[in-house]
Amino acid sequence: MVVRNIAVFTGGAVIGAVAMTTYFKSQESHKPVAVTAQSQLPTVPTTPVPTPTPTPTLPQVPSKPAPITPPPVVARPPLTSVGSPRKIMPHGFPGPLNDVFMREGYVASYNRQFRHPNWVAEHITAESLKPGEGVGRGNSTFKEDATVPDLYKAKLSDYFRSGYDRGHMVPAADCKNSQVAMDETFYLSNIAPQVGEGFNRDYWAHFENFCRVLTKRYPDVYVITGPLYLPYQDPTDNKYYIKHEVIGNPPNIGVPTHFYKVILTDRGNGDMSVGAFVLPNNVIRNDVPLTAFQVPVEAVEKASGLKFFETLERRALKNLCKDTDCKIMPHPKSLKGNNQNQKALPAQ
Repeated sequence: MVVRNIAVFTGGAVIGAVAMTTYFKSQESHKPVAVTAQSQLPTVPTTPVPTPTPTPTLPQVPSKPAPITPPPVVARPPLTSVGSPRKIMPHGFPGPLNDVFMREGYVASYNRQFRHPNWVAEHITAESLKPGEGVGRGNSTFKEDATVPDLYKAKLSDYFRSGYDRGHMVPAADCKNSQVAMDETFYLSNIAPQVGEGFNRDYWAHFENFCRVLTKRYPDVYVITGPLYLPYQDPTDNKYYIKHEVIGNPPNIGVPTHFYKVILTDRGNGDMSVGAFVLPNNVIRNDVPLTAFQVPVEAVEKASGLKFFETLERRALKNLCKDTDCKIMPHPKSLKGNNQNQKALPAQ
């Protein structure tokens, strides 16, 4: 079988009906394509792109959540000697596909197939963001995660000359209260390939800073971040496909088409707000409003297969962008000398 650097997967049945085709137009390659500000979610500019021109979509969700009904109780037939788990799998269970890591500043689920996180979860407060004595990003280096078996490990060599940044899912700036916490954000198990110029070093970094600024208004901020592989419609046959690059030699790490953040804020008195955002892994102009990327939480759940904040009553949660001003906050480094074009982060 020939391994290709570009993997195309046909989903068969589309993940839900298409309801958000206007949110994003896909990017045919990882080469930067600027996203311009519009009244709705941004689309790829009018510069010609190779056919097919995909339209990535998130699954359709109902405008009003359906009432939750318990699943019917199905009686299970008694296990026979032939059908018992130990008889079926006497030599071990095929897995796991994922690893869960408990770090000092975050929790992460690592995907062994794509060699990047499924999700990372963090709880930030004004206190947790205070810098510890002697803690600095310059003391940290990217490193392979020794706890991941070598067969499934993301490697430093995979990113070398790949054209992508090593994008933090949990930002180093969220874990500067101790050097250990910051160092743990540099494990490649917390990293995914991101477009650098115009995204990881710019809009995405500003978005991360927006989350930190929320701690000035809310005592507790919970952030879940992760990658997505969204389908697009091929105009030549109107079928839906998931297409993404794979980096490394041999190919080893999947390049997500999009990234999401689901943010929960808590005032401490039961007053909570939630907001979900999906951003394309591509160049985004800084004048594109953050609200252009807001989507229903349920859409991210259907696209990712995850459930967010399941112990909370969803209908009791406020819309974050109605409770506060959802706009990207320029990273402090980009404000030096009032140079709005200065990069928030160096090359990764």
